[in-house]
Amino acid sequence: MRVTVLGAGSFGTALAKLLCENGHAVRLWCRGVELAREIQSRHENTLYLPGIPLPPTIAATPNLEEATEGAEMAVVAVPSHVVRSVVEDARPWLRHCTWIVSAAKGVEEATLLRMSQVLEQVLGRDCSSRIAVLSGPSFAKEVAAGKPTAVTAASSNPAAAKATQATFQGSTFRVYTHDDVIGVEIGGASKNVIAIAAGVSDGLGLGHSSRAALITRGVAEIARLVVRLGGNAQTVSGLSGVGDLVLTCTGDLSRNRTLGLRLGRGEPLEEILGSMREVAEGVRNSISVSELARNAGVEMPIAEQVRLLLHEKKPALQVLNDLLRREAKPEFWS
Repeated sequence: MRVTVLGAGSFGTALAKLLCENGHAVRLWCRGVELAREIQSRHENTLYLPGIPLPPTIAATPNLEEATEGAEMAVVAVPSHVVRSVVEDARPWLRHCTWIVSAAKGVEEATLLRMSQVLEQVLGRDCSSRIAVLSGPSFAKEVAAGKPTAVTAASSNPAAAKATQATFQGSTFRVYTHDDVIGVEIGGASKNVIAIAAGVSDGLGLGHSSRAALITRGVAEIARLVVRLGGNAQTVSGLSGVGDLVLTCTGDLSRNRTLGLRLGRGEPLEEILGSMREVAEGVRNSISVSELARNAGVEMPIAEQVRLLLHEKKPALQVLNDLLRREAKPEFWS
């Protein structure tokens, strides 16, 4: 299959490598000319995935038309806040793709739309049956290194989910299909916000019990929002929910956990963000996920406190103290 990957960050590059190794003809769209040249000449992405040799068959280009024209599948792997602008620019060619796969995790801040909804809005409702979502616990560096990984391909159209599964599944990359797009996408967006809180807890030295509590109560928050939006609570116990949340809250390769860790140790947010090459999606999504929850009438105290920490400069210790001092409740409530 001819596959276009939009986005040459660490995850987009790792997926391009995986797809090449699965035997597909892959074109990788890079925002920068120099990055495209480096991938073409050195077969390495030293900016976002250093030390990982890339197949020489990856065709890297900064030209959207060249990258997308004639593609049978397009994989959108750019940060969630630029999905709309990139897809709008690529719309004339993407509309002709048989399948469109979102590998972006987030909720759009201005509209509170999930990424598949953004794709549908930009490309047209007639494209909705061709859209699938790829999500789950998958660090780019480990995917690129061939470490065993399992993810979920979700779509309202079983054919789109199965096509995504067939295209991505390989000897070390296992793909399961799902029909709950809402649950998969909300899990993928929310886990980054919870991971920042887990990182803050670790940065403050509060111990393993504190981190475990944040992860578990984070699952409860995500499940409440998923159900209220029409998704399936069971999805949250799967790869795109608990799986991705545990990875992002505990793994040293997690940008969101690392950001929280540094905040907990007293570093200013501006300095942390200035030192990061790639986006920590939880920073923006702490606003959009919290707003989505408010609009849906769902209480998400951890997400709300992370929003206050990041965007209203609430002290980290005060955030965790306020979470602990909330009114006593049953463990399970809706």
